[in-house]
Amino acid sequence: MTNPVFLAEQIPDDARSWTLDGEEAHHARVMRLAPGEGIDVVDGRGTRLRGTVRAVLGDAVQIDVLSVTHEGDDAEIVLVQALAKGGRDEDAIEMATEVGADAVVPWQAERSIAQWPPARAARSAARWEARLRAAAKQSRRSRVPALLPLHDSRALARFVAETAAAGGAALVLHEAADAPLHRVDLPTTGRVLLVVGPEGGITPRELEAFTAAGAVAVVAGPHVMRSGTAGPVAVSHVARALGRWDAAGTMEESAPERPA
Repeated sequence: MTNPVFLAEQIPDDARSWTLDGEEAHHARVMRLAPGEGIDVVDGRGTRLRGTVRAVLGDAVQIDVLSVTHEGDDAEIVLVQALAKGGRDEDAIEMATEVGADAVVPWQAERSIAQWPPARAARSAARWEARLRAAAKQSRRSRVPALLPLHDSRALARFVAETAAAGGAALVLHEAADAPLHRVDLPTTGRVLLVVGPEGGITPRELEAFTAAGAVAVVAGPHVMRSGTAGPVAVSHVARALGRWDAAGTMEESAPERPA
């Protein structure tokens, strides 16, 4: 069984013992973690502390540190998820986190039925951030995907152009595309944008703007997928192509223990 994961702002590289406190330590106490049990603490940016519980004292957990490791650097997988009704967009970003997304962009597409009006935008963003954080902890990730600002289609076209100019890749999932996603050459560094449209689809005007900015239209599979399904499937394709699934767990599981 894998260790439960808790979040902390800063993790030391060279500590042999360390104390988790605050709300996350409270969660550990609620889970009734006992001395000797394994525990992981991550900073949400790729660093993982692995250790065993020495003691649980109120809202503080004392940890004997076994190792501190860092996720390798490769291309950043960014899911651009169009707002969708019925919470399907939130389900999509949760599943995308589990399979490897590094950042998420909420997109107010022309055909999005769901809306983030200014009066509710901050609350909606906070809800997405909570889903990303919870999904990262549940899937034992050391990296919590960053939530980027809400984009409309014009802003997204600029983001595509910036990505292409920096040597990254921008891939628009579209049912009429000819290029299979799994055959696209991907950069090993930089950014890989995966653009997923709303229930009503991406408009011809949006697709033209994105491709003119440097994006490539791709198809993720032989069947038409819903807006909430396409993103996680595409992220899993890219994560596997980058070799993340081949090496899943090997770096962190095999990290040498610290001397006593």
